[in-house]
Amino acid sequence: MSIAPPSSKKPRTSKSPSSSSDDIPVPEITSVDYVTLTSHADAFGVDPIPISWGHPDPSIRGPVICTVRHSSQRNAIGAHSGSYCIYTGLAVAAGKLNPEYVPNLKLTSPVFNIGPHASWSDPKKIASIDPFGHLTNQAYGGYLDKGFDIRPTIAVTKAHIDLPETREAVAAGRLVPDGKILMSCGKSIVRKVAVEPVWYLPEIARRFGCTETMLRQSVFRMTNGMYPELITRPDIKIFLPPIGGLTIYIWGDPDTIPDEDIELTCRVHDECNGSDVFGSDICTCRPYLTHAIEECIKTARELLDWV
Repeated sequence: MSIAPPSSKKPRTSKSPSSSSDDIPVPEITSVDYVTLTSHADAFGVDPIPISWGHPDPSIRGPVICTVRHSSQRNAIGAHSGSYCIYTGLAVAAGKLNPEYVPNLKLTSPVFNIGPHASWSDPKKIASIDPFGHLTNQAYGGYLDKGFDIRPTIAVTKAHIDLPETREAVAAGRLVPDGKILMSCGKSIVRKVAVEPVWYLPEIARRFGCTETMLRQSVFRMTNGMYPELITRPDIKIFLPPIGGLTIYIWGDPDTIPDEDIELTCRVHDECNGSDVFGSDICTCRPYLTHAIEECIKTARELLDWV
């Protein structure tokens, strides 16, 4: 299997002295009646927005554009929302969703700050998420103002969690409410980060000990040719795979996470509806989860007392 030669277009390494909207190209809107075939290389008019993965300045790094409105300017393969993009297609086919609808993100912002961190500018450390994915409006507002359809890949918010096991831990004295992390009613306060996968293919390939070409061919074959651009567009290095995302729940101050001198309690939990939601005894997922939550709350409370 052969791969088309890469585009000669170079990623940006700097921006002009005056970072104005004049540096941002005019969006080319793809008609909803036009079907773009991606099975052939060297398509006419293709001009993806440059992206310099690993650059610490998001305005130079460039936005990840993977929406259907800019087929000639897309710089990522795949679609947003992973496998759930099929439901978008169903909604459009049923006439329940306008295919030209674009959400207004201009008033959105993360409810707490994350980063920037040094790892964001190291392609060998960040390869499966977009570290600027929660800053669509803040970092790429100029693109939105010009009419680009750019979607966030990270949602940052706050929430309350109310578990009977946590209430039982409070009643038994294992957890002590403090009014900041744990309420007297047993509810706990968390920061929540929902992450959609964004792969930088060269680094993903390196981690799996193969060439980028082999990775592209293997994924193309094993998905029955779902993504021809893995083969026809080697110039596009970003891939939004059709897999589920992840959610991070944080008890305590997120700013303390990078500090290796501060104790951190963490559990990587694989979602299990049978046990986590319905309480099935076919597995022990929920007991592991609720115990981990109790330990996370305990550690966050101890840190609050220490500070």
